[in-house]
Formats: sequence, C-alpha cells, structure tokens
Amino acid sequence: MNELIDLLLRASAWLAVGVLVLAVLRPVLLALGGAALAYRSWWLLPLLLLAPQLPMPAPVLEVVTLPVLTLGVLPGPVGATGDAPGWPLVCVLLWALGVAVVAWRSTRAQRGFQQALGRLTARADGSWQASGDPGLPALVGLWQPRIVVGPDFDTRFTSDEQHMVLQHERNHRRHGDHWANGVLLVLRCLFWFHPLLPWAARRFLRDQELACDARTIAPHPALRRLYATALLKAQLAHLAAPMACHWRSQPLLKERIAMLKQNERKTLPWVSGQVLLVGMCVSLGAVAWASQGGGGGVTTISAEPFATAQADAARAALDRPVQVDRMTPPTYPKSAVALRQTGVVTLQVDVTAQGTVQDVRVVSATNPGVFDAESMAAARRWTYQPALKNGTPVAASVRIPITFAMDESETHTENGA
Repeated sequence: MNELIDLLLRASAWLAVGVLVLAVLRPVLLALGGAALAYRSWWLLPLLLLAPQLPMPAPVLEVVTLPVLTLGVLPGPVGATGDAPGWPLVCVLLWALGVAVVAWRSTRAQRGFQQALGRLTARADGSWQASGDPGLPALVGLWQPRIVVGPDFDTRFTSDEQHMVLQHERNHRRHGDHWANGVLLVLRCLFWFHPLLPWAARRFLRDQELACDARTIAPHPALRRLYATALLKAQLAHLAAPMACHWRSQPLLKERIAMLKQNERKTLPWVSGQVLLVGMCVSLGAVAWASQGGGGGVTTISAEPFATAQADAARAALDRPVQVDRMTPPTYPKSAVALRQTGVVTLQVDVTAQGTVQDVRVVSATNPGVFDAESMAAARRWTYQPALKNGTPVAASVRIPITFAMDESETHTENGA
C-alpha cells in the first residue's frame, strides 16, 4: 500500500512540474517552431512519469543472507487481534474508486458517441458515412481508426473542401494522434485527482488540432482561405468523444484560423526550437531519473537472533522455541536509500501451534516509520516451526530484530551494540 501511494505521489509531483514547465515555455515554443513543436513538447509528461521507474546502476543492493537460527521467545498467550487497516488502505481504495468512476464515465461517453453515429456506409474515398452526426467529421477508434463523416458531408462541403477535411483526418491517423488520445485517457483515469491535469488535457487537445492543421496546410499554402472556409462551415455543438479526433473544434476556432495566417517559418528559429525541446526533455528526464535515490555506498539488510534464545525457552518451560525455516530479506526503502537512513526494527511475531503467523507487531524502532512496513511485510512471508512444550506444538511469540545499514561497518556496529 505504502509503495503504491509513494509511487502516485512522486508521479503526481513530476506531472505537475512538467505541466508548469510546458505552460511557461509554450509561447517560446510557438514562436520558434509553431504548433507542431508545441504539440511535440507534450512528450515531456510521459517521459517524466517513466524516467523515475528506470533502474539505476547504483546503489548496489547487497543483501546479507539471513541466518536460520533459534530466536528469542517471549512466553505467553497469543493475542487474536490483527493489524487494523490504516489510512494507506483507505487512500488506495479511494484512488481505485476514482479510477473506476472516470473510466466508466469515459467508456459511457465513447459508447454513446459511437451509438449516435448510427449505420456506417463505406465511401469511395476511404472514409465512412454515418447516418447520424454527433460531431463529425472525426477519426474514430483506437485499434482500427476510421474516418467518419456526417450524412450531409457531400452537400455541406465542396469537393476541394472535402479533400482538405479528409486529409486533416488522415494526418491525425498517420501521426498516431488517436494513440496519443488513448494515453491521455489512461492518465486522466490514473491521475483523476490531479488539479493541473484538466487544464493540461484541454491544452494538449488544442495543440493537437493546431499541429494537424499546420501539417495539412503546409503542402498547400495557397489553400489557406479554402481551409478556413471549411472550418467555418463546421461548428461543434456536441460533446466530443474521448477517443475521437474531431474536425470541428469550436472552442479554438479563432486560434486555428489565426494560425493559418502565419507565414512560413525560417530555418534558424525552427532549429533553435528543436534544440530547446530536446534539451528540456533530456535535462528534466535526467533529473527525474536521478530523483529515485542512490546516495552511493552499499546497502545491507540483516536480521540477528537473540543470544539468550535457549535460556528464554528454558525459563518458559519450552522444549524448543519458535524456529524460522526461511527468512527472505525485506526491501530497503528507496526513500531511505536516498536519505542514507539506517535503523533497527524489533518485531514480535506471534506464531500459532500450526506454525502460521497470526500477528506481527513493532516492539521498537530506532527510526520509527521508515522501515516498519517493509519489516512487517517480510516477517509475514517467513515460514516458522512452532514452539514445543512437552513434545506438543504450542502458540508462542518470537522477537526478531532487523538491522538496516548502508554498509557492512554499520551492520557490525548495530549488531555489536
């Protein structure tokens, strides 16, 4: 639970950094490279989300083999109370509920849009004609995207305008804009709580349309007026589907027409914009990758038994104390590695007469809250042999100190204390 929450918080922080950087630099990118460069700059967001998940060459995690030895026993009845679910579980459940709600609403909107299309008929130009018009023309679909036009497409647009409209939608398909919309939908589901994501999604879709307009009109600069006329003929009065690239875009109609009036850009500013974009992505991606930690040195994890195990068992009138068959090491938290935090967590594990774990509690911790969750999770995975009294398995408790250290010298210091 804690790892998932930590992952979401770190990803949200980097998502916010990326959105703010793009908001500040967007006017510069537009001036240097136009709408196409501004649209490509949105690659920064998935880069910042993926970079911290890439493995780092350091630090090297050296795990000390955990000894399978007799451990100290604390005699007494085993309590039946387990760990109560805390706030991490509540947070994860709320997040999952939000993801489900957003996904359901998006699926419902997409399904309603496709049902409103009605019957689709193949056209000679490679597009499909719908019997209804919930916001067409548009590129519809993800795996097999199709260009769908409205029932009045032939009467509303001239033949030249039809060619420009279809070329616009083909450019969407050729450059994978439908896949980009799919990634955006996934991000909107996973980060439904992020306050900056709605603005980023609207700005992304606007840049997508502006970039597609620029790609479509670039080979035909003399047809700008014709292209603008086609835009004016189609006004979007319907809600857009989450998985469609719409030709009609009334909210940014003025911006799209203004873009058509721009002259051809010179080579030098265009190259400068590309260099700026690549440098921004590489530098911020490197910072995000390095942020996952790694302060140098070697981390070690060790668990040591109490030296008085047999004496404790004798005082408790036990023939044999609880024994541990297999102890897989806990995970050294990334945040602790980054801050070079060390500590000792002493656990009390209640083991039933059948050798199963009934409860795990933290008795003491030199650095409270840092290693507790990982230590308890590891103890629950270990296998145990129950204590014996008069030759019969009985319930008992075992106390296990676990030492987290950054190098072997620190481990020896902790163990010798």
